[in-house]
Amino acid sequence: MLTAFILPTAVAVIITLVFAAINYHSVKKLPVGTDTMRELADVIQEGALAFIHHEYKIIAVISGIIGIALVILIDWYVGLTFILGTVMSGLAGYIGMKIATLANVRVSNEARMSKSLGKTMKVAFKGGSVMGLSVAGFGLLGLVLVYLVFGLLLKQADSASMVIVENWLGISYIPFTMSVTGYSLGCSVVALFDRVGGGIYTKAADMGADLVGKTEAGIPEDDARNPATIADNVGDNVGDVAGLGSDLLESYIGAIISAVILAAYLYFTRLGQANAVSPELLSKLITFPVLFAAIGLVGCIIGIFFVIARKPNENPHQELNISLYTSAAIIVVGGFLFTQFYFRGIDVSVVGFKAGALSPWIAAVIGIVAGMGIGFFAEIYTSYDYEPTKKIAHASISGTALTITNGLAVGMHSVFLPVVTLAAAVIFANAVSGVYGVAMAAIGMLSFVAATVSVDTYGPIADNAGGISEMSKLDPAVRKITDKLDSVGNTTAAIGKGFAIGSAALASLSLLVSFMYAQMGLNDKVMDVSLDIINSYVLAGAFVGAAMPFLFSSLLIDAVAKSAGDMVEEVRRQFKEMPGILTGETRPDYKRCITISAAGAIREMKLPVVIAVVLPVLSGFIFGARFVGGLLIGATMSAVMLAIFTANSGGAWDNAKKYIESGGIEGHPKGSVTHSATVIGDTVGDPLKDTVGPSLDILIKIMSTISLITVSIYSKFNFLSLFGG
Repeated sequence: MLTAFILPTAVAVIITLVFAAINYHSVKKLPVGTDTMRELADVIQEGALAFIHHEYKIIAVISGIIGIALVILIDWYVGLTFILGTVMSGLAGYIGMKIATLANVRVSNEARMSKSLGKTMKVAFKGGSVMGLSVAGFGLLGLVLVYLVFGLLLKQADSASMVIVENWLGISYIPFTMSVTGYSLGCSVVALFDRVGGGIYTKAADMGADLVGKTEAGIPEDDARNPATIADNVGDNVGDVAGLGSDLLESYIGAIISAVILAAYLYFTRLGQANAVSPELLSKLITFPVLFAAIGLVGCIIGIFFVIARKPNENPHQELNISLYTSAAIIVVGGFLFTQFYFRGIDVSVVGFKAGALSPWIAAVIGIVAGMGIGFFAEIYTSYDYEPTKKIAHASISGTALTITNGLAVGMHSVFLPVVTLAAAVIFANAVSGVYGVAMAAIGMLSFVAATVSVDTYGPIADNAGGISEMSKLDPAVRKITDKLDSVGNTTAAIGKGFAIGSAALASLSLLVSFMYAQMGLNDKVMDVSLDIINSYVLAGAFVGAAMPFLFSSLLIDAVAKSAGDMVEEVRRQFKEMPGILTGETRPDYKRCITISAAGAIREMKLPVVIAVVLPVLSGFIFGARFVGGLLIGATMSAVMLAIFTANSGGAWDNAKKYIESGGIEGHPKGSVTHSATVIGDTVGDPLKDTVGPSLDILIKIMSTISLITVSIYSKFNFLSLFGG
C-alpha cells in the first residue's frame, strides 16, 4: 500500500520540478536587450535578493526557536517536520523571486523585438509557470517526505500502529497527525513573513513613488527620474512573487493536511463503536488527498504546456483562462476515474459519504466550481471590462472623494456573492461527504494551484517589464504591450486572491473541526466536540477573534503608511538636493530607496507576525480550549469578509486608473485631473489589495494550525483549570 501510494506521487512531483527547471532555463537563455535594460534588471534583482536573504535570516532564527519549542513540548519529529515545511516554502519563494527578476527584462525585450502581444505574453507566462510548478512541486515533495518518515505507521494501519502516544508532560496525541500539522505550520510561518514583510515592502515603495513622482512632480509611472521606482519594481517581486508563492503553497498544504487530520480523528473517536472507521478505510482516507493533489499536478503540467506550446494568441486573458480551464477539466475527469477505483469495494458510509465511493470526488468538484465562481465574481468587480470598475472611473470626474467612496462601495458589494458561494460549497460538500468533504472541497479549489500561481506570477513579471521599458525609454508601443499584459495581470491577481481566501475559509473550517476533536482528550474517547456559542468562553473568544483581523489589518496599513512616509521624504529630499534628477542630468540614488523600503518592512512586520502566532496560544493557556475555539470561529468569519473587501476594492481602484490611462473616457486622458483622482484611489487601495487582503487568509490558517498543534497542551495546562475554573 505504501509503495503504491508514494511512487505515483513522487513521479508527479519529479516531473513537475523537471518541467519547472526546463522553463527556468528556457527563459534565462532569452536575450536581455540593451545595456540600460540589463543594468536596470541587475539593480532590481540585487535589491530583491538582498531583501529575501535578510528576511530568511530572521525566519531562520524564529523558526529555530519554534522548532526547539516543538521538540521540547511535543516530540523531535514535530520540530523536524516544522523545519522541513519552512525549507520547502522558502525554496519555492526563492526560486520564484529568482525567475521573476530574470524574466522581467526578457519580457520587455521580447515586446521590443517582436512587437507581438501574444509572443510577449508567452515569455511572461513561462516565467510565471516556474513559480507555479515550484509551489505545487516543493509543497507536495515535503509532504511525501513526511509520509515516508511515518511510512511504517501507514503501512501497519490495520494493526492500529497509528498509535496515541503520551509524552513526558503527559500530553496525548497522534504522532502522524502532529507531524503533518508541524509541516503545515512551517509553511505557514514562511508565508506569513513573506506576505506581511513583502506586502509592506512593495506598497511602501509603490506609494512613495506615486505620491511624489506622479502626483507632485507630474512625471510618468516608472519614470527613471523617480528615485523610488526601482524599489517599487523590487517590491513587486518581494510581495507579489515570493509572498504570493509561499501564501498559496501554505494554502495548498493546509487544505491537504486538514483532510488527513480529520480522517485520523474520525478513526480514533469511533474506535469500538458501531460506526467505527476500518483501518483499511483510514489508510485510504489519509492517502487520497495527496494522490488527488498528484492528479492535480499532472493536469496543471498539461494545461501550462498547452498554452506555452500553442500558437501565440493576441488575447492574453483568453490564453490564461485556457490554462486554468484545461487544468481543471483534466483534474475533474482524472479525479473521477481515480476515486471510483480507489474506494471500490469499501464501505464509506460510516464517514458520511452519501454518494458512495464518488463522494470525495463530488466534494472536490464542488470546491473547483466554487473557486471558479469566486474568481468570476472577483473579475466582475475588478476588471475594467465590467460596470463596477467603470463606475469608479466615471465617478472620478467629480473628484477624489467620489473615487474613494465608490471604490469602498464596490468592495463592500463584492463580499456578498463570494460568501454565498462559500456557504453553498460548505453545505453541499458536507451533505455529500461529511466534514471530510469540506476539506476535499478546499483541496479541489486548490488542486490546480500550479496553474493559478503561474497565472498570478505572470502579472508582476509583466508589471516589472513595463517599468523597465519606461525607464529604458523604449518605444511607447513596447509600454503599450506591457501595460495590456499588466492590466490582465491585475484581474488574474484578484482571481488568485479569491481562490486563496476561499480555500483558506474551507481549510480553516476543517481544521476547526479537527481542533474540536483534538481538545476532547483522545485517551478518554469523549464525544463532546461541540462549541456551544452561548457558552461564555466560546462567545467571548468569538468576539475577540472577530476583532483580531481588524487589529491585524490596522497594523499592516500603519506599517505601510510609516514606511511610505519615509520613502516620500527621501524622494522629496533627492528632488530638492539634486535638481538635476528631474532634468535627466543626474542619476537618482536608487539604492537608498531600496534600503529604506527593506528596513521599513523588516522593522514593521514583527508586531503583526508576533500577534498572529502568540495570541491563540496565549489565549489557550489563560482561558482554555473553548475560548480558542470561539477565537477561531470569530477570526475566520471576520477575516474572510475583510479579505474579500480589501482585495476587490483595491483591485477595482487600480483598474479604474488603468481604464482612464487606456483612454476609456473621452476627454479625460492620462495626466488629467480625473486621472489624478484615480491615482489617489489606486494609492489608497494598494495596501488593501496587496498587503492586507493576502495576509488575512494566512492569518486564519496559521491561527488554526498553531491552535491545533498546541491544543493538547493547553487543554491540560491552563490558568482556569489550575485554579478550578
